Amino acid sequence: MNENQYLIEYFKLTPPIIQFTWILSGIFLVIIIPLIVYLKYLRSHLRENEKIVVKYQEEYEEYLVTYLYAGNEDEDISSEQLLIINKLKKCIIDPFKRKIIISTLLKLKNEISGEVAESIQKLYFQTGLINYTLPKLRSKKWYILAKGIRELRQFQIKEAHNEVANYINHPRREVRKEMQLYMVNLFYFEGLDFLNVLETSLSEWDQIQLLEVLQRFDNQKIPNIIPWLKSSNDSVVIFTLKLARIYNQFEAKDELINMLHHKNKDIRIEVIYVLSHLIVLEAKEVLKHNFDERSLDEQIAFFAMMEDLYEKSDEPFLLEYIHHEDFEIKLSALKILKLINIDTFNIIKSESLEPEFLKIVNFIETN
Repeated sequence: MNENQYLIEYFKLTPPIIQFTWILSGIFLVIIIPLIVYLKYLRSHLRENEKIVVKYQEEYEEYLVTYLYAGNEDEDISSEQLLIINKLKKCIIDPFKRKIIISTLLKLKNEISGEVAESIQKLYFQTGLINYTLPKLRSKKWYILAKGIRELRQFQIKEAHNEVANYINHPRREVRKEMQLYMVNLFYFEGLDFLNVLETSLSEWDQIQLLEVLQRFDNQKIPNIIPWLKSSNDSVVIFTLKLARIYNQFEAKDELINMLHHKNKDIRIEVIYVLSHLIVLEAKEVLKHNFDERSLDEQIAFFAMMEDLYEKSDEPFLLEYIHHEDFEIKLSALKILKLINIDTFNIIKSESLEPEFLKIVNFIETN
């Protein structure tokens, strides 16, 4: 008791700042101890959960392997398979077990291919799992909707095409991304039809993902890209130009030349690179005609084109720009001139008295 009184008296006599520090330490102690206890409980609970998940995974994997190898040619579904289907139907009623079954099915589907993979897709219907996924497409919660579309893509459920297509212009980017990946993974180039009505922006990352998926498939018929080149959605136009370059869409040449007058500068620059890749010589004359009216970026892109598509007849044009104020254009013009007519290049060198210009000329000669 005396000891407690002494501590109280000592506390009262200490400066206010020290009193405040002790009080704060006490509050933290009261908060931290329950948190430590809770974290220990949570850790223990998660470990138990992991054990339960592993147990169910092993059980369901066994069911699936039995299902896959219990079929026979005489029946669509053997009695042993029917038994497995009925067991799984009972399990999927529980959301926790249903989640484990889906992850087990996907794991197995990703590890195999051919007829066995088709059997897993068939089982997805037979167990009624599809009936739990489709309602997600009507959810007002975007993350549930996105998860539903992803699941349909993972199990290759083409029958949901029309419902998934309703979300082409969904306000959430995550939902639009899942919709786009669903379309392209399941329908390849035909799945790009959503570009006809896409109103939102197709981000650079979205474009990379779509192109990556498309390039997995060989011998696919590429649709007519011209309507997408005329789209009012600039991101769709940019994406289509990438398609034109990757898949060498020379058939779109005339439309691409018209697009050199597009209102969007970035699109005009991309068009120049595409036309250069497709070796469309006619584009050079169009660009020469109003070269000085174009932006510096377009002019630089045009000279990059000229380096790949130069002709002897380009010499008069090049001579106009060997003293251009932009270093890249000046360097490019001189490089091409040297390739076209070395005599003219040497005359220009001998007549020039400008030190900086001569440095560029000497650099070109030695490289």
